[in-house]
Amino acid sequence: MTETEKIEVRDVTRIERIGAHSHIRGLGLDDVLEARLVSQGMVGQKDARRAAGVVVQMVREGKIAGRCILLAGEPSTGKTAIAVGMAQALGTETPFTSMSGSEIYSLEMSKTEALSQALRKSIGVRIKEETEIIEGEVVEIQIERPATGTGQKMGKVTLKTTEMETNYDLGNKIIECFMKEKIQAGDVITIDKASGKVNKLGRSFTRARDYDATGAQTRFVQCPEGELQKRKEVVHTVTLHEIDVINSRTHGFLALFSGDTGEIKQEVRDQINNKVLEWREEGKAEINPGVLFIDEVHMLDIECFSFLNRALESDMAPVVVMATNRGITRIRGTNYRSPHGIPIDLLDRMIIIRTVAYLEKEVKEILKIRCEEEDCIMHPDALTILTRIATDTSLRYAIQLITTANLVCRRRKATEVNTEDVKKVYTLFLDENRSSKILKEYQDDYMFSEITEDLEQDPISGVKAKRRVEGRRRCPGHGALGTRILVFQQPPSTFS
Repeated sequence: MTETEKIEVRDVTRIERIGAHSHIRGLGLDDVLEARLVSQGMVGQKDARRAAGVVVQMVREGKIAGRCILLAGEPSTGKTAIAVGMAQALGTETPFTSMSGSEIYSLEMSKTEALSQALRKSIGVRIKEETEIIEGEVVEIQIERPATGTGQKMGKVTLKTTEMETNYDLGNKIIECFMKEKIQAGDVITIDKASGKVNKLGRSFTRARDYDATGAQTRFVQCPEGELQKRKEVVHTVTLHEIDVINSRTHGFLALFSGDTGEIKQEVRDQINNKVLEWREEGKAEINPGVLFIDEVHMLDIECFSFLNRALESDMAPVVVMATNRGITRIRGTNYRSPHGIPIDLLDRMIIIRTVAYLEKEVKEILKIRCEEEDCIMHPDALTILTRIATDTSLRYAIQLITTANLVCRRRKATEVNTEDVKKVYTLFLDENRSSKILKEYQDDYMFSEITEDLEQDPISGVKAKRRVEGRRRCPGHGALGTRILVFQQPPSTFS
C-alpha cells in the first residue's frame, strides 16, 4: 500500500465539544490535600483549591449535609473552574447539580419549586437489591430466523465457567438483546434472570490471540469461576428528584426524558422522604448527599434566600456551593445593601473561600493549557503577546483569541500561530475597554446613549448639578442633536 493509499482511521467512540472548562480534570491536589502549582488543568489559587479539597472530602464521607460554601472573588479568578474541579474530583457516583442564579425565574414554576427540584437533584439514593444472574463465557451461539423474515426467532447458547458448561434455549426477547449487544463466541456476558437484560463484560483472555479485528477499546476479562447461576447484589443510584417525578404522575418516568416535570406537591415529597428513611433503617438504601452549585448567586432575590435559609436546616439537604463576583451591593428585592448581595443571616451560615487575581506566569500557563485543549500550536513569542493582552484586558478575552488566531493561521496554510496572527485578531475583535472608549468618543452617533459628566454650578441659582448629555441619532446632513439637562443634587427647599 503506497503513502497516498493509506486509510485514516479515527477513533469516534468519544467526541466532546470544547467548552470553557473542558480542560479541567480535577482540583489538582495530592494525597494530603496540598495544591500542586499546575495539575489536572488547574493553575494557581492554591488556598482556594485546598479549601475546596476539604469540602470534597466532607462530601465524600457523606455524614455532613446542609453546609453552605461561598466562592467569592473578582471576575476571571477561576470560581466556576474550582466548582467544575470539585465535580470532577467527586466522580459520577456523587450527584453534582450546577445552575445559574437567573435560571429560577421561570414562568412554568415558582422560584421556590425550582430551588426545591435543584436541591433534590443533588441528593442521591443508593438502593440495594439482590438479583439472580447467569454469568459465563459464550462457547457457541445459534440463532434460527424464519425463512419468511417475520415470526418468532429461536436460538440456543452454550455458556461455560471454569467448572461447568450448560446449554440454554433463548426466547425472542433475549435474542433481540443478544443482537443489540452483538454477542459472539468468546464474549463474557451476564444475563439478569428477572429482567432479561444482557450485559457484555468483555472478551475472554482465551480468545486474545485470535485473528479478530479488535479495536483499542476492547476489554479482555478472565473466564468466570464457580457456578453459572449466582446471586448478586446490585446497587441502583437515583436522585430524590427522579423518585419524585416517577411518583408524581401516572407516566412519571416519561417526564424524566422530556424534562416537563412541572410542579410536584409537597405531600408527594413528604411520603418519599419517609419511605427513603424507612429503607435506610432496614439497610436497603443509603442516602448520598451531593453538591448543588449556584453560580451568580447575587441574582437570587430575598424570597429565594429566605427559602434557602430554611431548606439548609433540613436533614435532606445537600452541600450548597455558591459563587459571586459582586462586592457590597443591593440585595435583590430590597433596598438594603450587604456584602456580595446576600443577606447577613445567610452569610453567617456560610464558610467563604476567596479567589485572588492570577499572576502573569499563571495566566501564561492557563493560556498554554487552553492551546493544548483547542489543538492550537502557538509560537512562544505569540504566547507572550497573548499573555500581555490577558493582563491588560481580561483572561476570557485572551482565551477567545486562541481559536480565532488559529483560524487566521490555517487560512495562510500554516501550522503554528505567530505574533502577526495574534495582532490581526486583536485588531479585528475589540475588548471591553476599547469598545467603551469608542462609545464615549462617538456617543453622539448612537441612539439613546447617555454619559454623566462632572458637577457644574448653575449660573442662575448657584446650585451644583450634574450635567448629563443625551445623545440622539445624527440626522443626515445635520449635526448631532444633544440636550443639556441639569439634575439638582439639593432638595427644592434651596430655592425658598
